[in-house]
Formats: sequence, structure tokens, C-alpha cells
Amino acid sequence: MDKKSFTRRDFLQKTLAAGVALSGLYSFQSCSRNYNPKGLPTARFGKTGVNIPRITMGLGSRFCSVGDEEKSLEILTYSLDNGIFYWDTAYSYQDRNVNVISEERAGKILKDRRNEVFLSTKVQSRDRDEAMRQVETSLKRLQTDKLDNLMIHSVGNPADVDNITRKGGVYELVQSLKEQGVTRFTGFSTHSNDEAMRLLIERGDFDTVLYAMNYHGNHADDREKIAFTAAREKDMGMMLMKVVRPKETVPGVRVNDLIRFGLSLDGPAAMTVGMESVDIVRTNIEQLRNFTPMTAEEKSRMASALTPFFRSPDLEWKKPGYRDGHWG
Repeated sequence: MDKKSFTRRDFLQKTLAAGVALSGLYSFQSCSRNYNPKGLPTARFGKTGVNIPRITMGLGSRFCSVGDEEKSLEILTYSLDNGIFYWDTAYSYQDRNVNVISEERAGKILKDRRNEVFLSTKVQSRDRDEAMRQVETSLKRLQTDKLDNLMIHSVGNPADVDNITRKGGVYELVQSLKEQGVTRFTGFSTHSNDEAMRLLIERGDFDTVLYAMNYHGNHADDREKIAFTAAREKDMGMMLMKVVRPKETVPGVRVNDLIRFGLSLDGPAAMTVGMESVDIVRTNIEQLRNFTPMTAEEKSRMASALTPFFRSPDLEWKKPGYRDGHWG
């Protein structure tokens, strides 16, 4: 083992040791966590036991496109002040065009309001030492020593699952971080491969899963049952992403209809939505407050209309080697 690798491991071990010492204090503080949905509709996030708002704050590409730091902090503050306390980010969420790193922006709010936010981030690397470094960096950027949810980012295919779950791999790392109290919960995100999703759920002991909306729809192979049965059996917290993306693929589809469709689906407790302005946050909050579920007929019509989105081989996250983040 080279010196650099040893230093990373040694640093994290010291961090974890500190986490053990602090975990009792954090658990004590947990009884006074100030998660406040401000009257927004919520749902139980699986076995985490946390009731979260049904629309959560996605800090990915749309959020990272906001180059003005003051405006981005206004978005975060407004969302939290109005009940959107679940924030979804990742080590790799950054836009080089405008020099924005998602976790750093979030950290500027979290340093003063950490107990108000259910904080979820993701680790990208499949190499354990590199994944250690990424978690360390994420904690520094977020200005915290504790996460609520740590996810393995962008699970691709069954071979990727084999790599994640190999002895000494990244799955063992995230579970050890949970045991040490660095994160309360663990999970993974996935974009298109239902078999990989099923395999990782069955092999692992995760609390949550974040998946793209293209898992739903009028699929001949009924992939919803293939991918979701195992998650339901393990009472995992299920969250939807890529809800608004069909507007870029399917002409004539309205954003509010896409959000209503996503909120009406069976399975996910909530959805994460990228929001790049206070006005968009306000509009989505208003829609959530006034939400009425689609009928079965309405859902079927919408799923049929979205077939080009569900089926398209041109979706970037369906292409081999796709990794979420690092835009620009």
C-alpha cells in the first residue's frame, strides 16, 4: 500500500473514531431535530421512519446552473423556510461552466441550520480508498460531521452491482459508515437498469433507493414488479427523480402534469426535483399543497404519452458508462 492510500484510510479512521465519540451527542440531539414541513403533504420514507415532504429539493444540474451564489442561497433558504427540508445532493454535482459545486453551496446554509435539514448525498467511486476520500470531501463541503442518508451513486448494470458488493468494496464502506454513526441511513441511486436495481436490493441491506421515472410506464415486461417488489418487501424508502425531464423529450407535456403524474404513482414516497429559482420552488410548493391524485385512466393516458421518454435510447442516463454529475 502506498503512502497516499494509507493516509486517506488513516484520516478516515480518525474521523470515524471522532464520529463514535460524537454519535451519542448527535443521537441526543436527534430528538430535537427541527424537521418542519410547514403544512406540506408528507409521506413515510420507508423504514427510515421519517415523514418527508412529497417534493424534495434536488441540488443537481438545474440547481448547479445558477451561477449567482446569492440567488442559489435564496433558493435554499426559501425552500427550507417553506417546508422542503429534504435535500438531495452528491459529491459529483458540479457545473464547471459556472464554477458551482452543489455541496459547497448547501454547506453555506447547513452550517447554521443543520438540524432542520434531512441531508442526503452520494458517493461516486467504486474504489474504496477513493470513495473514502469523496465522503471526507463531502463532509467538509457540507460543513457537517453527520449525514442523514449516504447513497451509492448511479448504479449501472449487474456487473456494476458485482463490483459494488465485492469483498472490500464500496458497499462495505457505506455500511461501515452507518455502523460508525457518520450516516443514519444508506441507499443507492439508479437510472435505467431494473435488474441491477433488483440485484442490489436483494444483496444489500439498504434503507433507501432513488430511481428515475422511466422505471414507470407501460412496459411489456412489467418492470415495475421486477424492480420494486424487493424494495417493498424490505420496506425501503423509495424516491423518484428525473420527473421533469420528459418535457425536454416529449413535445406538449406540461411540467405541472409531470409532477402530478409522479406524485400519483404507486411506490415512491416522494420525488426530488431540481429547482433553479425561488419562483419555481414557490410554484411546486403550491402544486403540492393543492395536489389531487390522477385517476387510473389519467395515469394510463399520461404513461402512454410519455412512451417516447420511457423508451428512448437517447436518454443520456441510458447510455453505457453514464455517470451523473460533473456538467460543463
